[in-house]
Amino acid sequence: MFSSKAKTVKEYLDALPADQRTALSKVRSVVRKNLPAGYKEAMNFGAITYEIPLSRYPTTYNKQPLCYVALSAAKQHCSLYLMAAYGNGAHAAWLAQEFARTGKKLDRGKACIRFKAAEDLPLDVVGASVAKVPVEQYVEIYEASRKKTKPARDSR
Repeated sequence: MFSSKAKTVKEYLDALPADQRTALSKVRSVVRKNLPAGYKEAMNFGAITYEIPLSRYPTTYNKQPLCYVALSAAKQHCSLYLMAAYGNGAHAAWLAQEFARTGKKLDRGKACIRFKAAEDLPLDVVGASVAKVPVEQYVEIYEASRKKTKPARDSR
């Protein structure tokens, strides 16, 4: 998914160019301040992740901790992954409405919000989005999204 081999968040941030390190550090601070209890900061998938540990929820499709929020840097931008918005239409609509209300551009991919500087994001909206979904509710969102996924075809 991402290319970093960093083992720790500090190692990941230290390897970034100054502008990306500054941007991700500011957004990381907002995420950490608003993160509901039960999520853990880690390095996973080559990004900074905020996840539900396997000890708490072991039944994920890929046997990895369930990712709630992620932060990463690419060549031309940084990305914020708000997986509750990706897996829940009402949350995604709320997020788009809040971006519009603040006048900030929602530069969005399928699962990410792209930004170059923390100031490109309405940080109060990011914080509210992160704070909005406790662990138990995110598990429900995840499980509902998995029910919508068709099972893989039998390869005969």
